[in-house]
Amino acid sequence: MPSPSERPKIDFVLGGARSGKSRLAQTRAEASGLIPVLVATATAGDAEMAERIARHRAERDARWLTVEEPIDLAGALRREARPDRILVVDCLTLWLTNRMFAADHVPPEDVDAAGRALAASLPELAGPVVLVSNEVGLGIVPDNALARRFRDHQGRLNQTVAAVADRVTFVAAGLPLVLKGRFPEEM
Repeated sequence: MPSPSERPKIDFVLGGARSGKSRLAQTRAEASGLIPVLVATATAGDAEMAERIARHRAERDARWLTVEEPIDLAGALRREARPDRILVVDCLTLWLTNRMFAADHVPPEDVDAAGRALAASLPELAGPVVLVSNEVGLGIVPDNALARRFRDHQGRLNQTVAAVADRVTFVAAGLPLVLKGRFPEEM
């Protein structure tokens, strides 16, 4: 179990779909010796998503607390962060989607401003946080305006969070590659 000085306060894990990033975040939280709290951003908009949420819930044992917050992520993190807890945000990609659809009638800058405000709040948290996000910019250029807008917002959000993170890990095929930070690996 890493000591508090060996544990990053802001740990950012990103990768593609089904890359192993959520599993890595969960493993890190469980290895921390702190109370793990999942801050879930998903909403069950259909039966398939409800099944995914149930499956993810079943993968966590009784140590885990769960907080659901699809929109006010910074507020939820401030409320839940404590020195004896480690928060896992899974995931920023769904949070961004929720913000974009909630803010469909506002200028795109407001979505980016929400990402900047979230990143600015992270260093002020009372305990450590592991944030999970998808890297969506490695594929082809999307063929519609909404998907291109989403890709661009996600890229800016990932850059903003990575800038304040103590450790940034990219996961591909279940293999973690630390891009930033010098903390012991728990996997």
